[in-house]
Amino acid sequence: MRLTIPQKAEDILQVLETHGFEAYAVGGCVRDSMLGRVPDDWDITTSAKPIEVKALFRRTVDTGLKHGTVTVLMDKEGFEVTTYRVDGEYEDGRHPKEVVFTASLGEDLKRRDFTINAMAYNPQKGVVDLFGGIGDLKSGVIRCVGNPMERFTEDALRIMRAVRFSAQLGFRIEEKTRDALKILAPNLKHVSAERIQAELLKLLVSPHPDYLRIAYESGITREFLPELDACMETGQNTPHHCYTVGEHILHSLSYVPNDKVLRLTMLLHDIGKPVVKRTDETGRDHFKMHVSESEKMAGMILRRLKLDNDTISKVCRLVKWHDYRPLPEMKAVRRAVNKIGEDLFPLYLEVQRADVLSQSMYCREEKLVRLKGVGLCWEKILEEKQCVSLKNLAVTGKDLIGAGIAPGKELGDLLARLLELVLEEPECNKKEILLKELEKISGISAQ
Repeated sequence: MRLTIPQKAEDILQVLETHGFEAYAVGGCVRDSMLGRVPDDWDITTSAKPIEVKALFRRTVDTGLKHGTVTVLMDKEGFEVTTYRVDGEYEDGRHPKEVVFTASLGEDLKRRDFTINAMAYNPQKGVVDLFGGIGDLKSGVIRCVGNPMERFTEDALRIMRAVRFSAQLGFRIEEKTRDALKILAPNLKHVSAERIQAELLKLLVSPHPDYLRIAYESGITREFLPELDACMETGQNTPHHCYTVGEHILHSLSYVPNDKVLRLTMLLHDIGKPVVKRTDETGRDHFKMHVSESEKMAGMILRRLKLDNDTISKVCRLVKWHDYRPLPEMKAVRRAVNKIGEDLFPLYLEVQRADVLSQSMYCREEKLVRLKGVGLCWEKILEEKQCVSLKNLAVTGKDLIGAGIAPGKELGDLLARLLELVLEEPECNKKEILLKELEKISGISAQ
């Protein structure tokens, strides 16, 4: 089997081999190439020690000498070159106590997580597959190299990686590997929030975000997102729903594009429902105030997972407004855009559509017709460049100060009143009209 690899990566292999060392492309780049995908990067493993690698290449960066890794720079592109190694004992479920270099490619491949990631490739020698990775790629299976209990004990993050690769590739997890997930899921408490966040995001933006269900069934989410477990166990006896809260969430993930903010929003949009659930005397469930509770919990969860402030802000705003349903009328939609923000309104429409499509069929057509009408109004607002916020108002605070209004609360209130007029009547967004309106409501002439 011959794979196409970048010329720069092949040049590195040739330099190492010319000087008497073994060298192979290894891991994810081999896996992705065999699947017909374009790898994000090309990692190289070699029998050469780090100091020997550094001696062979003019420009290198010491990215992980302790673990045998040197980054070789070819023009402005970096390639990680790592010496064959055997990991020592893992004391903390994250890092080996020590790393021992070896001359054996087989020993190096044996320490890797999954069979599909434990293949190496050299243009002259072809694919080295010692653990059945090719067969598992063809069968669509995620399987640990060797004993899954050992692999997951070595590095607990591999528990998340198993589900993430399953979601990215649409593969099933082999039975013994899945059994080990369930047993060792509690070890995730040894893993930093940042590392868990990175794997969760990769899973969420994958082609199969609903595979988060596997993480729930394996007891994984209980360790970093117990709020989802509560949702999975919360029924919704209401005409609008046909799933538990959790299943509704999982279904909704697939109805939005694979965008980080959108997928996080769908994950968290109903996360507060178990907290506020009440059942009336007829047996019907109610979730009053679930929006505000979900917004509060979303912020708490995202901060716990160490998300950046911009993402937290956007997701929480979308969660806050996800259940807001304006009429498909121009005035109502202008006000909705003003409340939600022009930057997030297109995402809000995606969120509402996904929410509807993951509910029951009850009133679905009416819901979608209303939403389509809102979308058409939004398109007209954009097309006509209608003013929906202070930034596009034809007068500014400077204009009002020039008219004799002192800076402060009164000025802000007057701008808000002028914006109210424009939201009602967009044709009034002209400086002369607004200054006349200012004279009416404040008694101060702008002339």
